[in-house]
Amino acid sequence: MKSYHLDRFKGITIAMYSCYDEQGNVSPEAARRLARHYADVGVSGLYVGGSSGEGMLQSASERKLTLEAAVQEVGRELTVIAHVGAPSTRESIELAKHAEEVGAHAVSAVPAIYYRLSPQSVERHWQAIIDSTSLPFIIYHIPQTTGFQLSKSLLVKMAAQDKVIGVKISAESTFELQQFKAAGGDDFLVLNGPDEQYLAGRSIGADGGIGGTYGVMPELFMQIERCFAEGKLEEARKWQFTVNEIITELLSFPSLYGACKAILKLRGLDIGEPRMPLLPVAETDMERVRALNEKILHYIAQV
Repeated sequence: MKSYHLDRFKGITIAMYSCYDEQGNVSPEAARRLARHYADVGVSGLYVGGSSGEGMLQSASERKLTLEAAVQEVGRELTVIAHVGAPSTRESIELAKHAEEVGAHAVSAVPAIYYRLSPQSVERHWQAIIDSTSLPFIIYHIPQTTGFQLSKSLLVKMAAQDKVIGVKISAESTFELQQFKAAGGDDFLVLNGPDEQYLAGRSIGADGGIGGTYGVMPELFMQIERCFAEGKLEEARKWQFTVNEIITELLSFPSLYGACKAILKLRGLDIGEPRMPLLPVAETDMERVRALNEKILHYIAQV
């Protein structure tokens, strides 16, 4: 039995977007405003510095600024998970130690990127991060970007440690999600990554979800979760289909994060543009962004 309070990591956790000023510098003020917005909506937690947070495009000092802002603003209200994955183990350890110092509730990491690593290398990388703090650790499995396929045998080996409390699985197979849940056991968290299959993930064993598109429609994901928890599966399915309609439109833009940030700006939350090479929304696409924002708000009003 894990000694950590696992319930705090369940539910809807938003993969928080990066926040920049007009010069493209990290803006702690914008990060605090965004974190406050999500806390007021009532989500369970924030996942800071992951894919949606553009962590791999930022320096360690920039990532620290964002995490500090989020923890200072909502750390007593929401569960804050710091993604500390980086190209080197040394940098990941630096970020993990900082996360513990500022009051994050857990750390998480992908395998080190760029080099094609063996399972032994990934295990040593993760173990070094785990050993560097007293915080619980959540594996981040996203093979489509890291090129690393987490095996059940390595998952079981890692999950045997008290501090390794779960895995965020962004692979597209719900079968793999179910297999990881079975391998990890009842007191091992499996958190759904693909937003378009949140309900499928929950139905097959996920304990909650962490997602980027949650950021423009957290109310709709919270509605799916409520319906699922209450056994209203037909209604939950209806809302998942609604979410998927929106996700399909978001993915039609050259940059998913550019579209999401443009939508938030229309709502008075200016968090800047994505950092290159990620693209902002072109002015010629803004009419479609406005229409999509109105559609999302229309659905939110029905919740």
